[in-house]
Parts: sequence; structure tokens; C-alpha cells
Amino acid sequence: MTVLAAHGLVKSFGALRASDGVSLDLRAGEIHAVIGPNGAGKSTLIAQLCGSLIPDSGTVEAFGADVTALSVPARARLGLARTFQISALAMEDTVLANALLGALGARGSAWRFFRPVMRDKALRETAEDALERVGLADAATTRTADLSHGQRRQLEVAIALTMAPKAFVMDEPMAGLGAEGSKTLTAFLDGLRAEAPILLVEHDMDAVFALADRISVLVAGRIIATGTTAEIRANTDVRRAYLGEDA
Repeated sequence: MTVLAAHGLVKSFGALRASDGVSLDLRAGEIHAVIGPNGAGKSTLIAQLCGSLIPDSGTVEAFGADVTALSVPARARLGLARTFQISALAMEDTVLANALLGALGARGSAWRFFRPVMRDKALRETAEDALERVGLADAATTRTADLSHGQRRQLEVAIALTMAPKAFVMDEPMAGLGAEGSKTLTAFLDGLRAEAPILLVEHDMDAVFALADRISVLVAGRIIATGTTAEIRANTDVRRAYLGEDA
């Protein structure tokens, strides 16, 4: 079953066509990785899928509905959760406070009600459970700015989990992680796919090949190939355009 799909997305910025007829889908229970060189249009694709950019033409579907014109919050309320390439955390707040913000956003409540929410048992339990799942329970009272880079990536995933998403869009979750951090996060994401499928945009090819059920290769705004790991490794066009002959 398809839970998220792009159909013929076109997006131009002046003379630059960042998305040139992009079509792909995310199916239940899978991790679908999108790879490509810098400047291929990956960030533009994510922005259109998640609602921060409206395509010039083409459509986005999520959970059986056309969401092309819906905002980021509206898509999030439907169950689409995004993690970012660059952390967008409240750095001076605690880890728990950041997780509570995610749970609060899922409820659709306003920021001005945040302080009473700190005493909301159900929301605290949601936030604490998410932190436990990503291994940050012991850091709940830590100021977010004092976390390591890898822990901040874990916190982003925890915030997404508080929203009880039906699908994840993850923008380079391995960025800046060391080998051990990448290994830990890879193992966690491997188990997460059964709960909600993941569209994974990632440069860490070890993680991509370990996780992906399917891989789409984006080059110059176009998908040049989609297939299994074995199929992508063997694809001559992909090797020439992105992976290199030693892949």
C-alpha cells in the first residue's frame, strides 16, 4: 500500500529546474532511500513532499488524499513527520521540553499553553516514552545545547515519534554522526519501519545500503533509477552519475 507519493513534480527557480518531473512513492513497511549528488534537488523534493514548497506542477498524495495544496502543519496532522538536515531544536530548553513541544504540536495546541502542559501527565508520558525509545531518557533534564551532535539527531527522531506519525521523511539523519552513532541510529531506524515507513534522504551510503528496501537516485532534478540495493549497485547510469566505479 502506498502511503506517500509524488507524481510528476516540477519546481523551477528562475532558469534552474530543481524538480523535473519527479515521481516516486513510499510504501507501507519499507524504507525508501533517495540519494544523489549535492545540487540534485533532494531538499527541494523534500520541501514539496512536506509542504514548505508548492510544486509548479504535479501532485503530492499522502494516505490516499491529494495534499498538494496543504500546509506543513496540515500534513503533519495527517501523520507525516519530518526530521531536518539541520537541527531546529530549542537549544536553551531541556530535552524533555523539546519532546513535549512535539507532543503539544501533535495535539494542535498553542505555544502559550506550554507551561501548564509541563504538568499534563498524558503528554509527559508520550514525551518520556519517545525519549526512552531513542535512548535519551537519562538526558531528559539536560539542556539541549549541551547534547552531543548525535544526541540531537536522536532527539529530533524522538520529537517526530511524539506525533504518532504514519510516515517519516528524514533528511540526512546520519549527518555529522561518527561511526558508532551511525551504527546506533541505523539499528533504530531498521526497527522503526514496521511502525511507520521512512523516506530517507541520506549521503551515508553504508546506512543506505544497510537500510533501504528500495533506492531512488536523483540527478539534476530527475529520478534516473529506482530499484533494490542490488539493482542500484549494478546500474551503469547510477555508477557513472553518482556511486562511482568502485561502488
